[in-house]
Amino acid sequence: MKKYKTLLFDVDNTLLDFDAAESAALRLLCENQRISFTTELETRYKKINKGLWRAFEEGKLDRDELLNTRFSMLFKEYGHEADGVVLEGIYREFLSEGNQLIEGALELAASLQDHFDLYIVTNGVSRTQEKRLRGSGLHPLFKGIFVSEDTGYQKPMKEYFDYVFARIPNFSLEHGLIIGDSLNADMKGGQMAGLDTCWYNPNKNRNSTDTKPAYEIQRLDELYSILGIKKHVV
Repeated sequence: MKKYKTLLFDVDNTLLDFDAAESAALRLLCENQRISFTTELETRYKKINKGLWRAFEEGKLDRDELLNTRFSMLFKEYGHEADGVVLEGIYREFLSEGNQLIEGALELAASLQDHFDLYIVTNGVSRTQEKRLRGSGLHPLFKGIFVSEDTGYQKPMKEYFDYVFARIPNFSLEHGLIIGDSLNADMKGGQMAGLDTCWYNPNKNRNSTDTKPAYEIQRLDELYSILGIKKHVV
């Protein structure tokens, strides 16, 4: 069994339930703008947002353009003209309150912190991710938090991982593992950087990419056996 020392965790839909936080924030934004929140609107938003984030990860779009246009694009389709920068600011405040945990995340991190060096690697907005991690109780369990906004790069860019590696004391690629839900940002990014990868795939999504993770799990507590330690029982 391979021995790991440094564990790099993604945040959204790996440790924190971003889907729940996003849905709640979008509903509140619609209420704020006096727009009816519907399943159709939410589905349309997710499609627009996913496309923009993918373009960002591929370096085709900068962060500000992504954040400051997505809601104006969405609401324009529903006959509502508004300033995208203002909309993003309102949404961001709602989203920062979304600290719902993925089942087992807090217990896992609390158990692992005595055995491994834990770090956060996430694409997103620093203030928002910081507030969500603090609100969830996860923040003090990690030795460092690397948000794309602060690094100047984003997953899956190799430059992002180089930035992270350079700031982890005595870091060794051979003893590092990244855990995340995104085949592109986390698995492909980790592999390009030379890391072992663990795909958190609770919905058992089909992998139709060329990226083949070293491990695949449906529950976070499956990490215990991969890491070779016993599950902590409270």
